[in-house]
Amino acid sequence: MKVLDFPLTKITISFVIGILVSYYWQPTIFIAAAMTIITAIIFSILYFLSFKNKRVILVFGISTYLISFWLGIITLLLHTESLQQSNYIHCKKAFENEQNISFTLMEQLKGNSYNDRYVALLNHIESSTYTGKIIVNIKKDNLRNTLIIGNIIQAKVTLQHTTAPKNPNQFDYGKYLANKQIYAQVYLSKAEIEVSKKIRKNVWFYAARLNSRIIRNLEKAHFNKTEMNVAMGLILGQRQEISSDILKDYQYSGATHILSVSGLHVGFIMLFILFILKPISNTRKGSFIKLIAILISLSLFGIISGLSPPVLRSVVMFSFLAIGNHLRRGSNIYHTLLISILLILLFEPYFLFDAGFQLSYIALFSILWIQPLLKEIWKPKNKISTYIWEALTVSFAAQIGTFPVCLYYFHQFPCLFFVTNILILPVLSFTMITGIIVMLISAFFSCPVFLIQIFEKSIYILNLITHTIASMEYFVIRDISFNFYYLITFYLLTIAIIFWLKKPTYPKVIAIFIAVILVQLSFIMTKKDLEEKQELIVYNVKKKTIITERNGKKMLLFTNEDLGKNSKTLSIIGNTESLQGIQKIKNTFFFNSKKILLIDSSGVYKRNISPDILILIQSPKINVDRVLLDLKPKIIVADASNSYSIQNYWKTSCSKKRIPFHATGEMGFFKLN
Repeated sequence: MKVLDFPLTKITISFVIGILVSYYWQPTIFIAAAMTIITAIIFSILYFLSFKNKRVILVFGISTYLISFWLGIITLLLHTESLQQSNYIHCKKAFENEQNISFTLMEQLKGNSYNDRYVALLNHIESSTYTGKIIVNIKKDNLRNTLIIGNIIQAKVTLQHTTAPKNPNQFDYGKYLANKQIYAQVYLSKAEIEVSKKIRKNVWFYAARLNSRIIRNLEKAHFNKTEMNVAMGLILGQRQEISSDILKDYQYSGATHILSVSGLHVGFIMLFILFILKPISNTRKGSFIKLIAILISLSLFGIISGLSPPVLRSVVMFSFLAIGNHLRRGSNIYHTLLISILLILLFEPYFLFDAGFQLSYIALFSILWIQPLLKEIWKPKNKISTYIWEALTVSFAAQIGTFPVCLYYFHQFPCLFFVTNILILPVLSFTMITGIIVMLISAFFSCPVFLIQIFEKSIYILNLITHTIASMEYFVIRDISFNFYYLITFYLLTIAIIFWLKKPTYPKVIAIFIAVILVQLSFIMTKKDLEEKQELIVYNVKKKTIITERNGKKMLLFTNEDLGKNSKTLSIIGNTESLQGIQKIKNTFFFNSKKILLIDSSGVYKRNISPDILILIQSPKINVDRVLLDLKPKIIVADASNSYSIQNYWKTSCSKKRIPFHATGEMGFFKLN
């Protein structure tokens, strides 16, 4: 059966399109509800007419997809918490002045050098009840962190909006949080918070408590700290304590996915349960017993893993696969996956914009669709060759499917990913099984030392393999420019080629040629956009001044320091292929007929210049009121090389003179087109 012939396929696609339209168009709930009701009425009329007139069936089908489309729109709107009047985003005073707020910790995030970080659920602002999630940053000190999930905390603080990227081409963390319905964060010290004796005991509390018990039992058994941190990421998805060096090794070796609990891990559990229950016959009763065992095991794993969204997605996905297998619908596995997508998005439509969700389903669809094709290329005759070939084909199938989206999000490609997968899969299989057994025992009792030692050694081998491969950094291609045009056209080309390889026909050859032309057009459009681009950017780099001037393909970089050995600073710029040269900053220059004056730490300037834009760097000791009187600039820009206190003084002076003031530390990079 063709996937597109299945009605649920078109319903799911219509629902997804509805979510996308709602996300970018953002209609009102009134319009969405009205259109849904109108479409539902038309659907009902056509449903009854279809019994009498078969010609109406086609129109009835179209009305079904329209209902799905409008349901997608209204589902996203109903799950957008910022549209709800009870959400704290509507309490403007909380963002302007300090307010007494109450919140409950619900998830611990990976901290940084300065703060422990949590996701919290807001309870009250002053005496009013508000809802919504916020990020809580609590300053680290020398004392042990005694906060736990479920703690109800009160503090007097000002909410801060999640900000846009401070430099171009950077990851938009504010948008990422908004897709998770988080619109604000707070910064606190332990002295500023009051922890209630009452603890909110919900499902996240018990999941966190179970995690804590596992960690405590592993620590008692003297589990090596480095390996234990990786084990918590590998089995439970808790990556908070994994060092940046180890994360970098897994990233450069192409094995980052094993530290994010997802389909791979849940799939291992499902296969392990099936292996244990292999003696049970595949009768109707035996199949039902296996199904119940799988569903219970996956649910327990989800609870032990802290009920994180990636785990829940994977548990739902593989639960549907197990149900489909029990109902003997293995041939329609695509349809089973589509049902899981529809169900997940119905309850959490914002998952559609999560990179993990996209990569999980794309990888699984690719393995199911492409791997059988690759497998037919060669049929090895011994078991070792068969294992290696199957591992390679699975790895390449997943990589072919996820390649464009990985380049779009991460702009890098680990060329040795297939080597990593061949070497790591045997160890990973053993590690996962051992780790699950260790974690299950540790959740209730002290685990036998020999099991922990075996688990610890397998983690050590995993780390050693990834570090060895990652050390060959020249096999990692970084800073790949890959835009939305490329993403769409490369997927069209890939899909056209796979369809042709499955069953070559003349129309499919034409489709490949059309896809190739579209890829070429995407390159032409990108090149045209680049050639027409003219911009000057003042970057936000702490204690440094970075300015770029672009005229088409040519880009000049102006700075106050030697960047020859500072690749980190260069990486802020993004694509440096068009960089023509690096020059020392000039005090006066022109861009698109705009006169620009720069005053540095010397504080020296000519009074008769009258610039359009005045850029202040390196905290110059100047009387800004006199400067404004002498130069009369139209706008002042202060980069992050200036001290915060001086910038506040400048901002006040500019406000009095009604001159726009742009501080990159507060507003992000300054761009002049």
